[in-house]
Amino acid sequence: MKKILKFISSMRFAVILLVLLSVACVFGSLVTQNQTYDWYALRYGDRTAGLIIALQLDDAFHSIWFIVITAFLCLNLLLCNVIRLPQLLSRTKAFSQPDSLLKSAAGAEDIQDPARIFSRFHMPKPKAGQTADGREYLYSAKNGAGLWGAWICHVGILLLIAGFSLGQMTKKEYTVYGVPGDTKAIGDTGMLLTIDDFQVDLREDDTVSQYTAAITVSDGEETQSAEISVNNPASLHGMKFYQNSTGWAADVSIEKDGKPLQEQILCAGEFVPVQDKPELLIYFNAFYPDYAKGADGMPMTKSGRLDNPAYLYTVYYQGSVLGMNALMEGEDLTIDEYTVHFRNPQNYTLIQIKKDSFAGLALIGGILTMLGLIMAFYLLSLQILAVRSSEEETWKITAVSRKGGAVFRERFEKIMKEEKNEHRPA
Repeated sequence: MKKILKFISSMRFAVILLVLLSVACVFGSLVTQNQTYDWYALRYGDRTAGLIIALQLDDAFHSIWFIVITAFLCLNLLLCNVIRLPQLLSRTKAFSQPDSLLKSAAGAEDIQDPARIFSRFHMPKPKAGQTADGREYLYSAKNGAGLWGAWICHVGILLLIAGFSLGQMTKKEYTVYGVPGDTKAIGDTGMLLTIDDFQVDLREDDTVSQYTAAITVSDGEETQSAEISVNNPASLHGMKFYQNSTGWAADVSIEKDGKPLQEQILCAGEFVPVQDKPELLIYFNAFYPDYAKGADGMPMTKSGRLDNPAYLYTVYYQGSVLGMNALMEGEDLTIDEYTVHFRNPQNYTLIQIKKDSFAGLALIGGILTMLGLIMAFYLLSLQILAVRSSEEETWKITAVSRKGGAVFRERFEKIMKEEKNEHRPA
């Protein structure tokens, strides 16, 4: 059991897990997630599709093997921290005392004024004491917190991985799209989202500068409102609302024998069945605000301005295509006794909603990781001991740094040499 625990808490096991986790992330990035078997079979073939489904590569970040790897990595970090904690506490306690330095030999030749050494290293006021043989000593230590840098960094990484992994496993994601005035349900949450306003800001060259949506969310008891834009989400009712993208929508009305039959707003990519003939479908393919034909004869838009709007449609009857064409503004589509009108083009907004109960844990982990790194690399733990020589005219200096020992030793020897030269008799 001890051997197993030792291996699970070892650096070797951590490296193995990190390699496996990296490979898993690569597969999760390369393989399109959350698709059906037929979708994979169409693109990769039946055998590869079967392998993707069997290995759960279609939902890699929720697969059993990904969860197991993550759990073992968290266990490795936890055991590593638990095992190191008693030793770290002992080192911290010893750091405040000069005992270990008193047992070691003096680290330099005699000097007359130890206060200058303490000052040059910006040490706290040294504490005075006596050695076992009655000699006076001065001891100072600083940046003892630096000893905890690596340990805190490991705790931060543990919380970061745990928070991110648990968040990925349990998070909820929803998508709502529509035009100003629409009120739509947010998945299975029981909440309603109302799109109060939506603006698309364009630059002088007609490229998009920003998308901004004003929304109101109600859970039946409380109503909260916010304005969201790209890279500026809002938190409402414990969920994050992101302005994701936009597209075009239009009012589609259908008449039968010249009399109004039905009317609704369609977003590009949606279809509407004719009310009294549901096997007849009107599909709104795309909208071109400034319509033109490209060199290849395909429809395109010359700008984002509504200068020459056109609506691309497809008509289906009992699953078969009856026709496909582009209607210019003001033109109508006639199908037997039915007349279809496309009017009032406007932008719709697509809002992404996420609920991650463990985002706070991941945030704390990230903060602790950064704090640990700063402590580990920038808080140089340093101890300096000056012991009066038996002649009581000079002092012997010993200095120890727990990090960057070689670099510190060079600096210490340089300062000691400068001090001796400065006080050398003429």
